[in-house]
Amino acid sequence: MSAIAGIYHFNEEPINLQQCHNLMSALQKYPADSIQLWHSEKIFLGCHAQWITPESVGEQLPLYDFERQYTITADAIIDNREELFQRLQVKPSDQKGMTDSELILLTYYKWEEDAPKFLVGDFAFVIWDEKKQKLFGARDFSGSRTLYYHQNYQKFAFCTTIDPLLSLPFIEKKLNEQWLAEYLAVSGMIDAVDSSITPYTTINQIPPSHSLTIENNRVSIKRYSFLTQGDKLKLKSNKDYIEAFQSVFQKAVTSRLRTHRKVGAQLSGGLDSGAVVGFAVKKLQRESTALHTYSYIPPEDFKDFTPKYFLADERPFIKSTVGHIGGIIDHYCDFKGKDSYSEIEDFLDIMEMPYKFFENSFWLKGMFEKANEDDIGVLLNGDRGNFSISWGFPLEYYSLLLKRLKWTRLYQELDHYRRNVGGSRRSQMQTIARIGFPIINRVSPEGARYRIPSLINSVFAERTGIYDKFKEFGMDQTGWYSNSNIFNERKKHFEDIFQWNAGNTLSTKLSLRYKLWKRDPTNDIRVIRFCLSLPEDQYVQDGMDRALIRNATVNFLPDKVRLNQRYRGVQGADWVHRMLPKWEAFIEELQQLSTDKKTLEFLDGQVINKVLIKLKEGAKPEYATDPEYKFIMRSLIVFRFLKQFD
Repeated sequence: MSAIAGIYHFNEEPINLQQCHNLMSALQKYPADSIQLWHSEKIFLGCHAQWITPESVGEQLPLYDFERQYTITADAIIDNREELFQRLQVKPSDQKGMTDSELILLTYYKWEEDAPKFLVGDFAFVIWDEKKQKLFGARDFSGSRTLYYHQNYQKFAFCTTIDPLLSLPFIEKKLNEQWLAEYLAVSGMIDAVDSSITPYTTINQIPPSHSLTIENNRVSIKRYSFLTQGDKLKLKSNKDYIEAFQSVFQKAVTSRLRTHRKVGAQLSGGLDSGAVVGFAVKKLQRESTALHTYSYIPPEDFKDFTPKYFLADERPFIKSTVGHIGGIIDHYCDFKGKDSYSEIEDFLDIMEMPYKFFENSFWLKGMFEKANEDDIGVLLNGDRGNFSISWGFPLEYYSLLLKRLKWTRLYQELDHYRRNVGGSRRSQMQTIARIGFPIINRVSPEGARYRIPSLINSVFAERTGIYDKFKEFGMDQTGWYSNSNIFNERKKHFEDIFQWNAGNTLSTKLSLRYKLWKRDPTNDIRVIRFCLSLPEDQYVQDGMDRALIRNATVNFLPDKVRLNQRYRGVQGADWVHRMLPKWEAFIEELQQLSTDKKTLEFLDGQVINKVLIKLKEGAKPEYATDPEYKFIMRSLIVFRFLKQFD
């Protein structure tokens, strides 16, 4: 619940307290309930604390254990407290008021460097062992909280955010071209495939699932957690699978409700956020506590141009969920006057690096602003749900049945699927065949795939060897897996930790700015391990995609939402519409970009000029999904970021 920071000297040089003051002063742009410091001769630890949980109120952090001579500073909420109390044999009288940082320390005393393996929750922490002169730190398995660091031959410094580190006189502000090359070459939402680097050559980060140790003046980083698909869970019936899931998921949701303030949730018209809200309200109603929900809606003058199976305004489904569940105070936010272009400078300040999710930037930030006004301490969401609780792709699953020659089962499933979503069996079989036998696509391609053009200048790409690096990860030149299928992509999603960094960077830094904690039960490691253990037929059943979560929410969500397979919400479709009043200024800045020699060393100037001609013809709101429109906005964000190095 904090921003943490520290400085450690490898030599015997005493800590410079002015530098410590500068480090902590740079964190003052974030609200704090308490700012505390601790130092000895060659180490300083600090905590810019925000009190979220009941146990954190008035917490001493950094915390020094006089008996064992350990000191901890932590940015953490631990969710498996009951389990740890039992494992560590904590007396019942000591459990209620025990802080999460004390619990982390106890875990470290017992398991030392293996301690992160036993912690469930969102955390980044650093522990100083005075007797052994050893520094140890770690991030949780998905990197829910950021932790950056700098090291040279004399000093080591760390912080939750980047800017405070750049305030130190021994850290140079220099662009990391390798990070930038990866960012520009990846067409998707990933920032960099190397999860240890940042946009600055002098600053690295502890990757998700990793710990850092400094002992005998040697810095070592190792991975402590691996999420792989192991043995499949075998239960007797669907009912058993559903009950087992409900138990695991309810525990994950309940453990994330722990706050001394109000509880909120982001709510769309879909299954993931709906399931989170449904399970949360089940617990909160026992305490006569209402849940605040925050839902994004487009402005009144927006005309929905998307296909009929997409919904830019999800209110009919959201209100159905709210009415069915009860116990909810619902908020519908159109963020009138806000747009992606006007938010660029502020978002770069928040992120401390370029970002790709500009379509949603204004409302993602806006929900935090609104939740902060309502004194929300925990803001729930279901961001990881697509890969955990609501996994399930029918046509891909049917391709497995086809390859395994399960004709009867395939026929039955296709019959159910056509009743649910429509379409002909023949066209569906053609699609299934292409999925199951990729050689068909190579012999007879079906059409161009939707793809944002690469931002990177080809000369810069060659100089940095970025495409050779992609090959090491089994990726093609788009920065995505070569010859991949949906099952392999899910497997790689949990194995390759770089996929988690960008989203969690956003969550950490928005949480700090607005003094509330974004929490995702669909990202609970217990839930993910359970979901990865399930046989595929639990995810696709009777022509129904995402079958597990649909079956598990029978008493939680209305059938209008639970059984909907025909309509899908699309958020951010109005981003061009919102920019109409700023279009002239937007074009003018793009003109500057198109002639900026320094920026064009990195960006593809030919594509920029091509798209600029298209944009000068006039703003077209229906082009919000146009890859070239998205390309030019991403390029502009990088242009703004690079200006700070002038």
